[in-house]
Amino acid sequence: MQKDLERMVEFEFVRATENAALHSMHWMGRGDKEAADAAACDAIQGMFDLVDIRGEVVIGEGIKDNAPGIFLGDKLGRWGKEHPRFDIALDPIDGTSNISKGMPNSISVMAAVLVPEDRERSMVNIPSFYVEKLSYGGRIARCIRSGMIPPITLDLKFERTLQLAADALGKRIGELVVCVLDRPRNQIYVEATRKVGASLRLIADGDITAAVAPSLHDSGIDLYVGRGGAPEGILTAAALKALGGDILLRMWPRDEEERADLLKTHTQEDLDRVYHTDDLVHGENAIFCATGISDSPMLPGVKLIGKTAITHSIVMRSRSRTVRYIKAVHDLETKTIHLHSTHREQAL
Repeated sequence: MQKDLERMVEFEFVRATENAALHSMHWMGRGDKEAADAAACDAIQGMFDLVDIRGEVVIGEGIKDNAPGIFLGDKLGRWGKEHPRFDIALDPIDGTSNISKGMPNSISVMAAVLVPEDRERSMVNIPSFYVEKLSYGGRIARCIRSGMIPPITLDLKFERTLQLAADALGKRIGELVVCVLDRPRNQIYVEATRKVGASLRLIADGDITAAVAPSLHDSGIDLYVGRGGAPEGILTAAALKALGGDILLRMWPRDEEERADLLKTHTQEDLDRVYHTDDLVHGENAIFCATGISDSPMLPGVKLIGKTAITHSIVMRSRSRTVRYIKAVHDLETKTIHLHSTHREQAL
């Protein structure tokens, strides 16, 4: 029975991200990312008010974004004594700026890992605001494990990393497609990519979809690299547990003040440590799910057609490495979602 607990609740997580996407879609392009985020959070918490789990948020987005949200330490689920315990990471909207501007690349995303009775945590919470990230798909990961190419590290010159990736994928370096979050702090990767002649895809926001993309067979992205939010890195790792890819992640203090603050509770060795997928998400009982809000490399966004809304979701289980794509058609004349703020069903 214990081994099937994730299977029993995985679709409750999908319903939560579906409801978040449906409840926040009304804020698309209206220039109020906080209101969109609050709507998504209300829908997720409302859904879990009905679910028989003991879920604790160990990676939350509210503190990081200084926005109304679901915070580190918040409880999700009904918390009955016999209910299974899960560590939960979530971003009710990854790409809040995008949804506020009506732009592509926003999703609602969650990950959960079953916590065994003999373990305190199943996910690692990285304390820095930003981290260095590099993600790649299963083919590159297999080539590294088999010794066909040397290990890729965050300390390699990025030009060398690109060459190793090309070798693993059987491509010329000019055929590689690299995705980077468009920020001044990532200019080093932009310049290196252009220098070797690889193709570049810059994104304005929403780096979970971009970091997962190299592990999806039809995304057209070979590598993701950049300095971005730490919570998004953990969510990416949960997805890669099911997809066979890998992410390299290391704390990246923004300035000396943040470095000094981190060193009050961590050693320099901690700051220098490079985490891989299995270091960030322990065990084989991880669930990852997401629902598109606006179109992204991972998922189409919500489509409104007459009095129906069409949502596209993905759910993955690391134990079986099953990836399901779910298309749902919602009748807006009858569809309701349970909201935490009112403790009742509300029509869309």
